[in-house]
Amino acid sequence: MSDAILLAFSDDQGPASALARRLGLPCAEIMMHRFPDGEICPRVPASATTTLIYRSFDQPNEKLLALLLAHDALARDPRVKRVELVAPYLPYLRQDIAFHPGEPVSQAVLCRLLAERFTRIITVDPHLHRTADLGSTYPGTVWQVLSAQDVIADAIAAGGTPSGLVIIGPDIESTPLVERLATRLGCSSGTFAKERKGDRQVHLTAPVGLDVAGRPVLILDDMCSTGGTLARLAIALQSAGAGSVEAIVTHALFDDVSATRMREAGIARIRSTDSVQHPSNAFLLAGLLAEAIASPSTRGCS
Repeated sequence: MSDAILLAFSDDQGPASALARRLGLPCAEIMMHRFPDGEICPRVPASATTTLIYRSFDQPNEKLLALLLAHDALARDPRVKRVELVAPYLPYLRQDIAFHPGEPVSQAVLCRLLAERFTRIITVDPHLHRTADLGSTYPGTVWQVLSAQDVIADAIAAGGTPSGLVIIGPDIESTPLVERLATRLGCSSGTFAKERKGDRQVHLTAPVGLDVAGRPVLILDDMCSTGGTLARLAIALQSAGAGSVEAIVTHALFDDVSATRMREAGIARIRSTDSVQHPSNAFLLAGLLAEAIASPSTRGCS
């Protein structure tokens, strides 16, 4: 990419720098000033014709405001012609309908805000339920929706795929991820049915014919926040005779308390991509993101 630069806030400098090295681009920091009353004012460095901003959105609220303010600063720079967003984890996508009277459709609010501002948006394994195609639902920008499953599959295969491995998803939304990884690794898979009764209350139903007796099981999901679903699933799998239980998630949003809950439920190890900076990070996305940025026409867009 000619006349391009990658910008990132201070807490994203690690993965952003790794991505910039892959792309052969300079990486500069967006500085943040905080006024005594708590208001924020980001300051962008000298930019280029194509300016990419790397931002992952765990604990998203202030980060989203800072991003919008940084974009406004870039839009005022006559040298900048394209501003693209690299957001490995995007928040607020699960609320794609108003589930109860008086609630917003947060997915629509966020996606429209971003689509109006950024020439291209790249994200990984977005937490979608009823939205199959972000591009047609929220036009105005190019959406590149990537899957982390090939990166995960390559890393597992390099370390040796466990004999008899079964990959399990906690709900129907995880089915595409589970099937893609299982196909790459050549192992069996299944998904549970999940009925959510509250933020921390879920009921799980095993798929018909599930056989995990004596076999290693890998739970796979796009995100983990409280760990409650994965903990309940681990207990159910052990009750069914699973030889061992591990978990992999794309986006690790859980804290130490949740990690302890999952370990106590029998999950021997939980790993994640570096879409969000977390102690469980084991799979690096820089290569996947760099390929998508450099060759947008050859990557799956939606």
